Amino acid sequence: MLQKFKSSLFLQVIFALILGIIIGISFHDFSLALKPLGDGFIALIKMLIAPIVFCVVVLGLYGANDLKKMGKVGAKTILYFEIVTSFALVLGIVIAYIFKPGVGMNIDIAQLDGKDLNVYTERAHTMSSGSDFLLHIIPKTFVDAFARGDILQVLLIAILFGVALLMIPKHLAEWVCKAIEAFSEVFFKMMALIIRLAPVGVFGSVAYTTAKFGLDSLIQLGYLVLLFYVTCILFVLIILGGILKFIGLNIFKFLNYFKAELSIVLGTASSDSVLPQIMKKLKNLGIKDSTVGLVIPTGYSFNLDGFSIYLTLGVIFIAQACNIDLSMHDLLAILLVSLVTSKGAHGIPGSALVILAATLSVIPSLPTIGLVLLLSVDWFIGIVRACTNLIGNCVATVAIAHWEKDIDHARAQAVLNQKVEMNS
Repeated sequence: MLQKFKSSLFLQVIFALILGIIIGISFHDFSLALKPLGDGFIALIKMLIAPIVFCVVVLGLYGANDLKKMGKVGAKTILYFEIVTSFALVLGIVIAYIFKPGVGMNIDIAQLDGKDLNVYTERAHTMSSGSDFLLHIIPKTFVDAFARGDILQVLLIAILFGVALLMIPKHLAEWVCKAIEAFSEVFFKMMALIIRLAPVGVFGSVAYTTAKFGLDSLIQLGYLVLLFYVTCILFVLIILGGILKFIGLNIFKFLNYFKAELSIVLGTASSDSVLPQIMKKLKNLGIKDSTVGLVIPTGYSFNLDGFSIYLTLGVIFIAQACNIDLSMHDLLAILLVSLVTSKGAHGIPGSALVILAATLSVIPSLPTIGLVLLLSVDWFIGIVRACTNLIGNCVATVAIAHWEKDIDHARAQAVLNQKVEMNS
């Protein structure tokens, strides 16, 4: 048993999560001092995300060696993302109106303290319109995108770089490609070393959060948190599960396959830390490298299913809590604006609150200060939001691969049925 614990990252993370809760409840001041453990782990992970995404996308585009095919795959990927995102956004609205999580709170807007919101509303200005969003994708310099860790900007550079690589003489392109492959290998090895620290990061993050907010924070807005959790579970099992069933795969076996990665996301409320492992496991399912290399990095910015559910659910929750009636015009505006603002949330500090602020700012009747209501539970919402985002992107990769006939279905079945080892 001890040997299994030593070799299983999943068991180590689960143990760290439980221990973090216990320590957070029992030793308040000590637990608050553990915050750097969680923050440091996430910082180490984010340090490598931009170069890894760049290498993976460039190698994927060059490996496909077919600009027309990659353009077709890219178009289908964006189409899939928009359809599934629309389902998630509409689901959030429907759930909010059926179960009314904010009704009865009777919040007086004038009594809300918005001093903690300044940083979020300032960042929201850059996401307030479609033109701002598009301009934000373009980095000021090549290096600036990597320095800031802005995934959308890095993705743009990587696509341009990969396409240009296919247009230059083959002997030069192969030399550049080999160099990028070498760097990619080094970055992945670095990430493998860092990921072994996941239990430490999870322990520090959970202990700090439990001590800071206490169990009361779950009770305070528990209904909203519970409602969001149930909605995400239903979305994963019914919508995403239905997509996998159409392809011929089982959602429960699929989730079990990624259980170690999901446990890390559950503890850190961030899917950044498992990007390399997720891509490796998707390739192990028999999906072509080029498809994985294009869909997953793009999905991290464009396909945020859990975030989309929370976006519309959170906006309507604030309206209900502040006794504000929304017209059908308002709902349509929220839906359309959310389709834009939900993109590119990844990589922005406090992304959920930033994008919520940006969405609220374009609906005059909704008070941005209402975000104060969500501050105390954002972390608890975030752990399931990140898990749902991750599952959604994994399913998207399988769906696009099936659409393009870029997946070995027999191998995928064998892997999910545990008849084939990970490294075989």
